[in-house]
Parts: sequence; C-alpha cells; structure tokens
Amino acid sequence: MTDWPEGYGKRILEEVDSTLDEAARIAPDLAGPEWILARRQTKGRGRRGRDWKDPQGNFAATLVLRPTEAPNEVALRSFVAALAVYDACEALTGRTAGLALKWPNDVLLNGGKLSGILLESAGQGSGVTHLAIGIGVNLVETPMKEWLDPGAVWPVSLLSETGVQVTPEDFLTALAAAYARYELQFTTYGFGPIRTAWLARAAKLGEVITARTATSETEGTFETVDEEGNLVLNSAKGRVSIPAADIFF
Repeated sequence: MTDWPEGYGKRILEEVDSTLDEAARIAPDLAGPEWILARRQTKGRGRRGRDWKDPQGNFAATLVLRPTEAPNEVALRSFVAALAVYDACEALTGRTAGLALKWPNDVLLNGGKLSGILLESAGQGSGVTHLAIGIGVNLVETPMKEWLDPGAVWPVSLLSETGVQVTPEDFLTALAAAYARYELQFTTYGFGPIRTAWLARAAKLGEVITARTATSETEGTFETVDEEGNLVLNSAKGRVSIPAADIFF
C-alpha cells in the first residue's frame, strides 16, 4: 500500500462546484501543498472554459502549491503532473502498455484520452502566489463527447481499457505519492530530468502531427519538447517552436 507523502495535506469533499474553485478559495490560508478531491463536481471545467463532466466514480482533484519559481518555470509543472498520472496508472494496474503522454497536458491510454490537466495560477506583480493543478481521470466512465473538436482524441476509461476498477481515493494516494517524487526532482534538478522522462513517454514523437491555435495551423514532424516546454516541429517552413496549441494526429 502506497504511503501518503509527507508534507502534503488532503481534503476530500462530497460535493463542490469545482476543485479548482475550491483551491482558489483556500489557497490564501494554506501553509503548504494541499490535495483536494471531490466525489462530485457541479461545475467542473477543462481547457478554454469547457465543461468537464464527472460521471460517478471518476477522479476530479486539484493540488494547490505555493511555488517560488518564475511564472514560466511554474507552468512546467504540467509535465510533472502528467508524469505523476502516468506513474499512478502504472502502480494501480501493473502495466504501462498503451500509456502515453500527449503534449501539452493529456494522458492517453490505447490511443484514447484518459486524463486531462489544467493549471491555474494567481499572483502579485511578476510572481505566482499560488498554483492550482486540476486533474481529471476517467476511472470508470467516459464523459460526454458532444464538445469534442473534429479529429480530437476520443475519451476512454481506465476500467474499459484495463479491466481494473480503482476508487478515486486510491487513485489520489498513488497520484500524490508519484507527484511528490517528481516535484522533489523538479525543485532539486530543474526541468531537465522531467523533460527527459516526459519525452520517453511521449505520444507520436518522431511522427507527423498538427498543431492548431486560434489563428494558425502547423503540420510537421514532432521533433522534441524544448527546455521551455515548447513543442518543436520540423515543418515545411523549417523548425518551429510552439508555446501553446491543440494537437491532432
């Protein structure tokens, strides 16, 4: 049985509007990192303000941190979180077959979207006073699919793909332990080892993918993720570095 990591708080809520909203409410009074797990969210959200549906038994949690790095470095924790979700799935199912990490912040299983990660921060001046890392994982069911963009990755669940049923509480324990290991690595050695570990698990590395923003679309070979976390594609226009985009393949 995995032990709860030392120094991390934990609160489990029966119902909340959103664990990210709860994180914003409690952050000013926290002395250290805190995990918030909700058995039910009424207003969960994903990227670009989309609703994030949480069928009963799925995982919805947020980690609140008080980071000390510059904002651009703080944002690299999306890679830390993705690695932690990957490791938690491995620990609870005993397998890595089919698991992959999709830039910038999704976890795939057998080609489908298993987990999404959303970072929200608040700050004063040029600093970040708190960071909230929201993590949703389809443990037993897949959410509504009506909002999917054409060509987007289809959602899957851990249960449907592996036959393993995991409770949100057990997933939280495994995730918190994995996150604590990677967080220590990140704060001690920087992004380098995190980047290396992430690339070793990256989906479609070396293959042709499409990066779409609100104003442009770039197709190219997925070459790497650079030291700032940007996606690097080898396109018809040469080597391009992309800080933010939706990825399609």
